[in-house]
Amino acid sequence: MIAYLDNAATTKVSQSVYDKMTSVFLKDFGNPSSMHKLGMDAENYIKEAKDIISKILKCEPGEITFTSGGTESNNTALIGSALANSRKGKHIITTQMEHASVYNPLLFLESLGYEISFAPVDEAGHVIIDALTDMVRDDTILVSVMLVNNEIGSINDVAAVSKAIKTKNPSVLFHVDAIQGFGKMKVIPKNMGIDMLSVSGHKILGPKGSGFLFVKKGVKIKPIIYGGGQEKGMRSGTENVPAISGLGQAAFDAYENLDKNREHLYALKERMIRGLLTLDNVHVHTFGDSKEEIADLHEKILQTAPHVVSCGFEGLSRSEVLLHALEEKQVYVSSGSACSSNHPAISGTLKAIGTDNKYLNSTLRFSFAPTTKEEEIDHALECLKELLPVLRKYTRH
Repeated sequence: MIAYLDNAATTKVSQSVYDKMTSVFLKDFGNPSSMHKLGMDAENYIKEAKDIISKILKCEPGEITFTSGGTESNNTALIGSALANSRKGKHIITTQMEHASVYNPLLFLESLGYEISFAPVDEAGHVIIDALTDMVRDDTILVSVMLVNNEIGSINDVAAVSKAIKTKNPSVLFHVDAIQGFGKMKVIPKNMGIDMLSVSGHKILGPKGSGFLFVKKGVKIKPIIYGGGQEKGMRSGTENVPAISGLGQAAFDAYENLDKNREHLYALKERMIRGLLTLDNVHVHTFGDSKEEIADLHEKILQTAPHVVSCGFEGLSRSEVLLHALEEKQVYVSSGSACSSNHPAISGTLKAIGTDNKYLNSTLRFSFAPTTKEEEIDHALECLKELLPVLRKYTRH
């Protein structure tokens, strides 16, 4: 049996997304910038996707710019807004547990003379709002906080963050990386005080190479890609119409079935965590590992994202050993963020929440999609029960 439990890295496209994209690839393949009928037909797919997404976010279609994915959306938001607002100041604040596609653009800005401050998080992975607000200054131009952490599934109260920082400095721009949150919960930028919002398509049963950036009307931002002026000059280059149409379909499906999907995902998450806690010497990050700590497990789970479980296994020298042992049994998981796996290092997220050293190198992430079945969870748990004693036996201490 195959158990694909790495959906936070990427999901398989749904049948409806596949059907939509195939039509565009083979039938409506025109360049949306062309003046003839095939071009206008292609442009209509872009308009349709913007209409779908703007209705979900309750914003204007003109506030949506399509990108190649979450990384480009984050880069555009951070670099573009920093360059456009540099006369107001060069101070930017983020948290200690952001994704590499936020952290690395900020390092680039730091090389240009910007000052980057990192707000602390608590042991459950939530930014400490008072500490972040204390960092806000008159020359602070931008704050970036992720909605859902990609490694442990903690949810930040971004509306409270926005209210706090804008009370202290109303001109501060607020960016939210919603790549792991969009499609899993309602996200209304206007109600949440969000100026810029990044989303990726392949986390919600959409295609890789698709994403969008919401930029609130009136926010000053410069493009980082120049050329033919597509997307009203914000993102030049011929639009990837098949991917955009697939993203629109995936977004529609996600929110059309939001309540049902959330119920299914939370049930899978609870099944996974309860199973993990029957194993010896495991620690489910942010949930604890004792009966006393998990007495209110169901309620604690509902306070986190529905699709991510992070667990440390004591007695293993490297998480990759268990990862590949599971792979041999066709159980596919991750040792952390897929985007950081090319440069292995101890997780900044796990360090930020104060994880015990014995789990820092032995943590795996299990993540689910609406297509994940209970049998996949059970198969993974059975494999862990079989493999852990063997692998621990041969671990050098």
